[in-house]
Amino acid sequence: MTVHRDPPGFLGVLMLDTRFPRVLGDIGNPASFAMPVRHRVVAGARPLRVVREHDEALLPPFIEAARQLVDEGARAITTGCGFLVQFQAALQAALPVPVWTSSLLKLPELPAPGVVTVDALSLGAAHLHAAGADATVPVAGLAAGCHLQQVLLHDLPELDRERAKADVVEAAQRLVARWPAVREIVLECTNMPPYAKAVARATRRPVHHILSLLYERWTALGAAP
Repeated sequence: MTVHRDPPGFLGVLMLDTRFPRVLGDIGNPASFAMPVRHRVVAGARPLRVVREHDEALLPPFIEAARQLVDEGARAITTGCGFLVQFQAALQAALPVPVWTSSLLKLPELPAPGVVTVDALSLGAAHLHAAGADATVPVAGLAAGCHLQQVLLHDLPELDRERAKADVVEAAQRLVARWPAVREIVLECTNMPPYAKAVARATRRPVHHILSLLYERWTALGAAP
């Protein structure tokens, strides 16, 4: 019989520099996790710099923050924004522990996935390739200017959870309406897991997100000899 053990240490979470609310299920809320975690904010990593500007000047501070977490006992590293998959290879090369930057890393494991993202115009082939996925994976974004997109990208201090849920569900329904062959949905945004169950009900498809990916991979670490 295989014995599953909890890996020692904790999961290190590299956070963007934000003020918007972190509800239960959001990666920024420690209560969202089924494993011990430690968050570290990367100063100056504002949402627009990561999502729309793809600012490579942020890589050195992300590496430095990750190294600090590893020195403190992090067994693995993740990030607070799915767009940071652009740093996946560089972060992994710089660190001695596994790095799981984004839920997009789940894409290569799925036969017919589609992606819901905070901003479809900003999520391109480079991000999909960085995750090991094909550039033809269908992608739908939150409606331009909708409530949740405004809160996340412009770092607003108030969030209406019902409006946010409606925004994510609408994007997911648009995804499967345009690409009905999509069999499973991956939520790119690390702030979308609170709405995953609603998306699954509305689309009748399995939904993956950063917390589900982290749980799978953290559990695998514990099971490793």
